[in-house]
Amino acid sequence: MVTFLPSRPGRLADVPAFTRTIGGAESNVACALAAAGHTVKWISRVGADGFGDHLVEAIGAYGVDTSAVRRDADGRPTGIYFRTATDRSTTAHEVAYYRAGSAASAMSPGTMDRADLWSGRVLHLSGITAALSDDCLALMRALHERRAERPLVSFDVNHRPALWRDDSGPRVLLDLARGADLVFVGDDEAAQLWGLHSPEAIREALPEPAVLVVKAGADGATAFVRDPGAGAGTDTGTDSVTSVPALAVDVVAPVGAGDAFAAGFLSATLRDLPAAARLRHGHLMAAAVLTDAGDVCVPAARAHADRLAALDDAAWGALWLGPGWTSGAGEFGQRQEAVPTS
Repeated sequence: MVTFLPSRPGRLADVPAFTRTIGGAESNVACALAAAGHTVKWISRVGADGFGDHLVEAIGAYGVDTSAVRRDADGRPTGIYFRTATDRSTTAHEVAYYRAGSAASAMSPGTMDRADLWSGRVLHLSGITAALSDDCLALMRALHERRAERPLVSFDVNHRPALWRDDSGPRVLLDLARGADLVFVGDDEAAQLWGLHSPEAIREALPEPAVLVVKAGADGATAFVRDPGAGAGTDTGTDSVTSVPALAVDVVAPVGAGDAFAAGFLSATLRDLPAAARLRHGHLMAAAVLTDAGDVCVPAARAHADRLAALDDAAWGALWLGPGWTSGAGEFGQRQEAVPTS
């Protein structure tokens, strides 16, 4: 969808102007993965309108294949949303969605080509899509059915309370997560949705995915990776458990970090890197978007990211990243007693 970023902090009622850009969980991940050098296809529906043109062109400019994006022929518009500059975790954060009746909300099992959906090694999905309409939920349920021929299904819970029309969100998102191979969930989401307050409790509730990543914001992330010899639904006794602390970052804008983390983790997964490296690449991709004003940005070059991900634990823990670090020409170094700011 088209995203409108505020020209300054403050309530939506007080912001005088907005900058148009692109947004949306799945498209954010697609853009970041393409910018990181992977072959990526984005599959969606947009309106036959100027905003639809803008989305297809802007996402395609990142190197994403948009050939499977369908234009709605029945007058449904492209979805848009406005947000404040504050973090989603604060009560000051506001978001105004205009997605009801949008072209994307008309996605269904009958309007999407399964050959396109299953054409890659990984199919990345988000709980946001499930909240858009009954048709979208039917599509998500169909794609989460365990079938031998499907690709690895990656699912970011991405709970957005403002999008759910009733109280079905917790049950629906738990069911979808249980049908995925790789799940991303924030510890705050799990607490709000299911009353679960530790990574271990979340894993106990979600034993089915082969990989479960629990994100804890500035406190880092934990990956539970099941022994490949164990079947789906086994208990966590067969897991390897890896935790990696987050990086010190001078935050420019907090939105989009979760999608970027997923992209970094998926990038490292596609490269068959070990769990610790996957988590580190997730943190590095998140740091790229945190130090940029938009919801998606160009990440560090792979060689640069690989060097940082290979640091020993002490050097990783001391690493500090500021605006421009991805190019190697911006702020980048080790944390000191007084950390410089942008």
